[in-house]
Amino acid sequence: MLIRPFLQYILGAVLLAYVLYPLQIRLETYVSPMLAALSLVTLAVTGFVAPVVVVLASIMESADRILREFGTDPVQLDILESRIKGLTGVEVDIAGELVSSGRDIGTIIVERSTQAFSTITFHLIGIALALFLIYYLLKDGDDLVDWLHRTVPLPVDVQRDFYAEIDDVMLGVLFGHVFVAIVQGIVAGVGLAATGVPNAMFWTAVMVVLAMVPLIGTIPVWGGAVIYLYATDEPLLAVGLFLYSVIIVGLTDDYLRPFAVDRYAKLNPAVILLGILGGAYAFGVMGLLFGPVVLGALKAALRVGLDTWSQIDDGNIG
Repeated sequence: MLIRPFLQYILGAVLLAYVLYPLQIRLETYVSPMLAALSLVTLAVTGFVAPVVVVLASIMESADRILREFGTDPVQLDILESRIKGLTGVEVDIAGELVSSGRDIGTIIVERSTQAFSTITFHLIGIALALFLIYYLLKDGDDLVDWLHRTVPLPVDVQRDFYAEIDDVMLGVLFGHVFVAIVQGIVAGVGLAATGVPNAMFWTAVMVVLAMVPLIGTIPVWGGAVIYLYATDEPLLAVGLFLYSVIIVGLTDDYLRPFAVDRYAKLNPAVILLGILGGAYAFGVMGLLFGPVVLGALKAALRVGLDTWSQIDDGNIG
């Protein structure tokens, strides 16, 4: 009950600490564990905040440009209103409706300002909690591992095998889903930029996120871009983007992802798919990564349990 409200932030902190821990070990050979952990937390904040700021700036710039283009040409409103009247027989004052809608939205925002403040405060607390957890997981990671070895009622060699198998699953998930999604999104974004699709940087970021979701991937974005190019009288560019996306972008998923899953995770693709979808429902967004890890840990626990019982039956464990 205490963990559940901040589960997303806790899982995110565990994931970032896992990724940064090898750097922590290297830095500790030059500086103190406290300074190394503090430096890596700063690096994590910078690495997360900078991309978010770039994406938000791109969104705001695109929205502002669209509003300026639409607002500076009142003829577009007149044409749109006449077309609506011709199709429906109803006169519509679009400008008036926009003003009225703006007032309604403003009223709603004022009424819900307290709720919005509470939500913002909750997320700020969650982010602060995650940063503290990352710091202490990096700084005291060795103590945590030693405590697990002393506490878990299994022989040390069995625990090592168990943790090593979970580590392989984590590597497989990170490489097979996060890294491959980044590569796939960037490769697809190159195709958008080369064919002149507007806001290619923003849509690249969207494709990186969508590439982590099974059965969806980057198709909705580059498919929409193909339709956009065809609708704007660019059939050659539309065909070129379609072929590039199907062949080049498809190869990054067809070859890189199975390689990572087979080499590291050692889980059946159906099990990974179940872990991703089930994890998303059970844990939220972070479940996309931790769902397969949970199933991999279950597999490792069953194997360790069977091996341990076999050793007991053989008399190797007293």
